[in-house]
Amino acid sequence: MKALLENFEKTTERAFLIGAQFKARSSWEVQDSLDELRQLASTAGAEIVGHGFQKLEKPHAGTFIGTGKAREFAEECKIEHVDTVIFDDELTPGQARTLEKIFECKVLDRTSLILDIFAQRAQTREGKLQVELAQLKYLLPRLTRFWTHLSRQKGGIGMRGGDGESQLEVDRRKVSERITRLLEELEQVRKQREVQRSGRKRNQWPLASIVGYTNAGKSTLLNALTGAEVTAEDKLFATLDPTTRRLRLPTNQNVLISDTVGFIRKLPHRLVEAFKATLEEVVEADLLIHVTDLSHPQVDDQIEAVNTVLEEIKAHEKPCMMVFNKIDQVESPGVIEHYLGTHQPAVAISAHTHEGFEAFLAELGCQLKPIRAFLELRIPLEKSQVMSRLYEVGQVEERRYEDNAALFKVRIPPQCHHEFEDFLVQDLDVAPQS
Repeated sequence: MKALLENFEKTTERAFLIGAQFKARSSWEVQDSLDELRQLASTAGAEIVGHGFQKLEKPHAGTFIGTGKAREFAEECKIEHVDTVIFDDELTPGQARTLEKIFECKVLDRTSLILDIFAQRAQTREGKLQVELAQLKYLLPRLTRFWTHLSRQKGGIGMRGGDGESQLEVDRRKVSERITRLLEELEQVRKQREVQRSGRKRNQWPLASIVGYTNAGKSTLLNALTGAEVTAEDKLFATLDPTTRRLRLPTNQNVLISDTVGFIRKLPHRLVEAFKATLEEVVEADLLIHVTDLSHPQVDDQIEAVNTVLEEIKAHEKPCMMVFNKIDQVESPGVIEHYLGTHQPAVAISAHTHEGFEAFLAELGCQLKPIRAFLELRIPLEKSQVMSRLYEVGQVEERRYEDNAALFKVRIPPQCHHEFEDFLVQDLDVAPQS
């Protein structure tokens, strides 16, 4: 089993990329997707020596791009001494086997490439479990490729079978058993996360999950806000494992900020399934912080890709705050104004230079206001310690004095209600304001 996975995960150096242009895709969409595939391959450690694409009505059943075009690309790959051919779309097991015979080298698709990157990036036990699960589910129907060197008997009834088939069945059983064990272990991870969420709910600290396209600057933003030391590189999927940190807002409100795995176009469904334990942080969040790279030429497509994944994991109806990042790389102010005008609520920032952070924190506090109770309190002037505590845990919106007391209109977290019960005048969330 270990040998199978090592063979599956092995990264080669010289790669050739192939895309397909169907009727529903324009040429620039194909080129942009290939550019992203190039970044993925580079992240995995490959050297890109060429690329090409084929116009198709629909995928060819046997070779995806057609036998003639496959042989044409194969000749080019031989000249360039290509080790690996990477397709921008997912291939069936049969297509992959046929293409490997034509190209006479390893053939990968977008899914297997992303899996390879995930395997490199996963650091925590949870991340490694999820990656292995996705790999094995991808590998299971493709096991035949690893046993083509073994002998196979040819014959009629009663003469079928052989060493290859026997070994294949053994490994299929081993893979299936391992998948079952991984699912059990991930269920334990899910329960542990539920315990952690219960602790957070006892503290009544809201959770804001940072979501966005890969390489949009999510980890850089988390580091800048909380001092976390999450890896932040100019690479796709630079970070994989989720990180949660506490952030204290200028309004004295504590909020938990969680950074999650980046999304991408054509994100394979099996990856979404495997990473449900991680993505539960998104589903359970009180607020989504959708970080977008405003300097990217396909910013609208990236926003749509993220929204598609959010819909798939049933998180699309969550309150969402748009954060347009990398404004220090945007030349036209009109672009910033356009996106702020078409998306609400929204702020524009640079996680790198911290530009716009004041507006970001103010908007974040505003979006989380409903989670706090809005109260009117009357505190005698001699209770200075109570007033100090109020400023420590609450957001004072109005203060005035009468006689020997101070009247406050303040928002405080629910877990602190009992500290101020003796001074409550009215609950402004339910009572008419004067």
